[in-house]
Amino acid sequence: MAAPTPLTYSALDPRGWRLAMGLRPLAPEHWLEVDANRDAELARKSDLLARERSTVLAITGEGEDACRELLEEVTASLRRYHPGVAVEVDESEHPLVAASRLVQEDLCVLERHDEWRLVAACVCFPSRWSLAEKIGTSLDAIHSPVPGYDESLAAPTRKVFDRLEPDRSFWRLNWTLLDNADLFQPAVARVPGESAPEDWFFRVERQTIRRLARSRAIVFTIRTYVSALSSLLGDEEFTENLLRALRSAPPATREYKGWGDIAERLAQRTGR
Repeated sequence: MAAPTPLTYSALDPRGWRLAMGLRPLAPEHWLEVDANRDAELARKSDLLARERSTVLAITGEGEDACRELLEEVTASLRRYHPGVAVEVDESEHPLVAASRLVQEDLCVLERHDEWRLVAACVCFPSRWSLAEKIGTSLDAIHSPVPGYDESLAAPTRKVFDRLEPDRSFWRLNWTLLDNADLFQPAVARVPGESAPEDWFFRVERQTIRRLARSRAIVFTIRTYVSALSSLLGDEEFTENLLRALRSAPPATREYKGWGDIAERLAQRTGR
C-alpha cells in the first residue's frame, strides 16, 4: 500500500454538494500521470494481479482489438510524454494486463453494441465497488446505484459517450471520505466508520474518457489519490468546503457513501 500523499486534487465545489459530470478538456500530454508513487503502486498492482486476479481483472472476450489498441496508446503516450519511465511489455500477457502494469491508472474499456457496455477492465484500486458485478453491464447499470444518477446524469453521460471523438477527450474528478487508506477497497458494504475524523482519508479519483481512433471503443481511466484528512484540516478553505459538501449532500448520498455522522464529528473536531 502506497503511503497517503499530499493533496493533489481537492475536487470540492465551494458551493456545496453537486451531482454533476464536471467534464474538462483533456490535453494528450495529461492523459496519464506519473509521480513518485509509481514504483510502489505498480508493485501493488502486480501483487493484486497475482493474489486477487478475479477481483481486479475482468475480460468478456469482446474488445480484444480495443485492448491491443489501448496498449499501443499507453506505450506511445509514456514514451512521448514521460520519456524517463521504463516501458517494458510482456508480449505473453493479455494487452489489457500489459497496459495496466505500465500505469498507475485503472483501465476500463467500453464498446457500443446495443448500448455502451464494459467489456474489459483492470481495476486494482476500486473504491468499494465490485468489478465482477459491473463487467458486461451497461453504462447505466454501472452507475445506477449512485443516488440521483438515473434522474440527473444518465442521459447526459450517454450523450457524451455517443458524441466523443478521438481528438477530443475529457477528465473529471470524484471524491469521497473513507476510514481506510488502502487503494484496494473492493468491499461493497459501506459501514460508517467509528474512528475519529482525523483518522479518515480524503480519496480523489481523477477520471478520463477517451475514444480510441481505430476500434472506436472508449477508454475510461481512474487515477486514485489518497490523502490523510488530518493533513488537510489546517487549510481553512478546504475544511469549510468539505463541511459544506457533507452537510448539503442528500441523505441517500451520505448513506451510499458510508459517511454516517462524520460531518457532525468533523464540525466538533474543527469548532465549526
